[in-house]
Amino acid sequence: MGFVEAIQAGFNNYTNFSGRATRPEYWWWFLFSWIVSIVAQILDGATRLGPVGTQTAAGTFVGIITIIVGLALIIPSWAVLVRRLHDTNRSGWWWLIGIIPLIGWIVLIVFLASPGTPGPNRYGPSPTGLLGQGAATGW
Repeated sequence: MGFVEAIQAGFNNYTNFSGRATRPEYWWWFLFSWIVSIVAQILDGATRLGPVGTQTAAGTFVGIITIIVGLALIIPSWAVLVRRLHDTNRSGWWWLIGIIPLIGWIVLIVFLASPGTPGPNRYGPSPTGLLGQGAATGW
């Protein structure tokens, strides 16, 4: 799955918290979200739009554009995260481990970077449509 297909899948499954997502689907979505968020912050900093804008301790300006982008991307980001955890045969609730600083983040990244379960698992068929070794890698 390439960048464009992953973004399309993210928006097509905007509120779909069931099923599975491949590693490329998750990581391409993550990259897209990160880039869009950076662009929104740059635009906010350049335009200083909105009464909600505030300067953070890091020196970035969070304004109306960043808030709108964040709200638009949060649900599909959670959905693809949950589907990625499902691909590794874990409950979507494992995302809560990220609440634990450092250790939780590391564990969550390891889960997200792990190969998916080959073939069907309790969350559905393999998202790659392949059986055997290819399905496990997701690449």
